[in-house]
Amino acid sequence: MSDSANIARHLPLMAVHQPDHPAVKVPRGRTRDGQIDYLTLSFRELDEEVNAWVARLEGKGVHRGDRVLVMVRQGLPLIAAAFALFKLGAVPVIIDPGMGRESFLACVARSRPRVLLGIPLAQIFSRVFRRAFATIEVRVWVGGSATARCRGVGSTKLAATNPGDLAAILFTSGSTGAPKGVCYEHGMFDAQVRLVRATYDIQPGEVDLPMLPIFALFNPALGMTTVVPEIDPSKPAAVDPAKIVQAIQQENVTSSFGSPTLWRKIAAHCAAQNIKLPTMRRVLMAGAPVSPALFADVQALLPGGLAQSPYGATESLPLCSIAAEEVTRETGLDSLRGRGTCVGRPVNEIEVKIIALTDAPLATLADARELPVGEIGEIIVCGPVVTKSYDALPEATTAAKIREGAQLWHRMGDAGFIDERGRLWFCGRKAERVEMRDGVLYPDQVEPIFNLHPDIRRSALVGLGDRGNQRPAIIVEPRSREVVETPALRRKLVRELRALAVQHAHTDRIRLAFLHPAFPVDVRHNAKIHRLQLAKWAAHHAGYELDKRDVPAESLKR
Repeated sequence: MSDSANIARHLPLMAVHQPDHPAVKVPRGRTRDGQIDYLTLSFRELDEEVNAWVARLEGKGVHRGDRVLVMVRQGLPLIAAAFALFKLGAVPVIIDPGMGRESFLACVARSRPRVLLGIPLAQIFSRVFRRAFATIEVRVWVGGSATARCRGVGSTKLAATNPGDLAAILFTSGSTGAPKGVCYEHGMFDAQVRLVRATYDIQPGEVDLPMLPIFALFNPALGMTTVVPEIDPSKPAAVDPAKIVQAIQQENVTSSFGSPTLWRKIAAHCAAQNIKLPTMRRVLMAGAPVSPALFADVQALLPGGLAQSPYGATESLPLCSIAAEEVTRETGLDSLRGRGTCVGRPVNEIEVKIIALTDAPLATLADARELPVGEIGEIIVCGPVVTKSYDALPEATTAAKIREGAQLWHRMGDAGFIDERGRLWFCGRKAERVEMRDGVLYPDQVEPIFNLHPDIRRSALVGLGDRGNQRPAIIVEPRSREVVETPALRRKLVRELRALAVQHAHTDRIRLAFLHPAFPVDVRHNAKIHRLQLAKWAAHHAGYELDKRDVPAESLKR
């Protein structure tokens, strides 16, 4: 077993080292006294469950190397199915359920799975949309229950895999383009477990509440108990924060990962109810930049823990990390002045460089121009967690990867810079930069300034027109729809936006504003703003000239 790089080898090891320690807890209702009632499996029982899944999958004709589209409930079915497939040497294909039907079907068709492992609704869906599922040869039906278990069997053989063998295909959120399948190797998963454990000092026996289902897959390898949250992964923003807080308190949760949007709701609930979370050692927030205010609010809940933010992407994680103390004491004020968001220093084994911005492919690192400290460019990264390719998208792979001898660098698609202390600053997505005739504006150097307005939920910098000759505009989402619908309130807000803009030279160049009732955001984190969609929307609507108060601007239709 030790000679294999198979990521599934960690579970039977944990079943030996801590056999009776809880591995997973799945909510199944409430007890009479209002406590959450959990189905609990120990590490030994979870290992037995995975073996039962392996036997069932083998009995259905699933083989090593098969691509298996996984459409099951979060929690026990997802964890057990994924580890069973790893153990078999099959390749789970995991696609976000809420990315939209057309994008989902395109991802299925491109990944060409041989096996569909899914709940009844997924099986019916595949029959309705036969073309996308045309490669399916084997169907394994899974009940819709999140707590149903397979019948136990003896131990099953672990497929011997090399570090470079394909382990899984995980899809990007598609926030700045079509979702892409990222090819993960067993060695990359191993490296992620190693770096996550070291970076955040995670100890076996801890209790984790992961609010992104895919992150639950790391816990068996880390020796952590997974408490499955009461959250709909297709509608994460609809989470009831009281249920999350109850789970943390009842199960003595020590760690949790979630988007800034989710933790903003949880922090507001805790503040209103005067609740602290003393068992928590760490809260990890990622998926979008974390504001200094949110860092402060979450840190205030953790008398014995740290609010932290890892920086990375589906293609490579973790890369950098920063904690609340550094943000609130040092970098936060610069962020509010428009410098960008500091995402911390590179973690062990990761190298970060900044290269001159270009949309062209770069075959080798010699084709790129590395930039000095303080200069904004494209962020590129290298290390053992950096994936090598996108599935069935050779052009996208060529555009995103840079060779340097035996090393491979990944182009993050983010703009940023490295400061004089070796910290990385995020300025925005490269595709969302606004290029004017006389300069460039980046979303994360503009939006925090407008977000200071108490009546604004969030803002988005967009560019109207052709790149290189764009007109910058700020789109804001007011906290109250009444502001959008009331002329007097709209005019007042526009005047106040102008007052914020003139305080900084770069935002003073923005003279056009729009009010939008509800921003389009990603489903995975419910935090990434779809700025390119908003730019298309703004191109067909009248805005407000900031230097002329509330005079509607001429519609900028292309």
